[in-house]
Amino acid sequence: MNIYEKNQKLREYIKSLGSVAVAFSSGVDSTFLLKTAHEVLGDKAIAVTARSCSFPMREQKEAVEFCKKEGIRQIICNSEELEIEGFSKNPVNRCYICKKELFTKIWDIAKENGIENVVEGSNMDDLGDYRPGLQAVAELEVKSPLRYAELNKNEIRLLSKEMGLDTWDKQSFACLSSRFVYGEEITEEKLKMVDKAEQLLLDLGFGQVRVRIHGKIARIEITPDEFTKLIEEQNRLKIVEEFTKYGFTYVSMDLKGYRTGSMNETLNLNK
Repeated sequence: MNIYEKNQKLREYIKSLGSVAVAFSSGVDSTFLLKTAHEVLGDKAIAVTARSCSFPMREQKEAVEFCKKEGIRQIICNSEELEIEGFSKNPVNRCYICKKELFTKIWDIAKENGIENVVEGSNMDDLGDYRPGLQAVAELEVKSPLRYAELNKNEIRLLSKEMGLDTWDKQSFACLSSRFVYGEEITEEKLKMVDKAEQLLLDLGFGQVRVRIHGKIARIEITPDEFTKLIEEQNRLKIVEEFTKYGFTYVSMDLKGYRTGSMNETLNLNK
């Protein structure tokens, strides 16, 4: 199938669902999914956005602004992962623990509002990495329309651009808890350190960024084409100065550059 056939398949599938509660984070995928669902189903498509310390305020603000602009009903729920037993210890199935709690809450909201289905925005590219959260998606019978239509990230960006969505070239994002090496305790203080560090890099004009935390060490991931920008004296000194204020003792740059799921490189998934 070409991209437009996939998009048609997506729309037909969403129509067949009748009504949907979209897990909406304001990212590239969930924004495209929500916009499409609203075009197809109108008021029978609602957005549910989680408020938590691992979800930056800038993302929540963008989610609220988008729904207001598009006239989409949005419900914001509290999903405080650190209160879930075992989550803060950061086990390898951390994402499963979080997603199970979140989608259970979204299902409750959907039922309270007479919505028949819960949908989320994972795409075909998400099948190539360790994604324990998808286990929770399957167990709770949450639908994944973008995967059903076999759409990948690049195709979603292209279709988003054609729809006039500002998110078409937005950097990829994952919850801040994914910045921690497995086994390192996740705390609100450390989440704030990472959030401030990444916000600084974005404010300095860097595109795709991650600040991975290893104790008091910050490991910066950016795309290789921006390496020279990072080590320009003005930027380098500013980053070190501010990161130190946030609580980091050492600041490093990952020479492999940005990549999704780099913390999974420590896992032997064949065991």
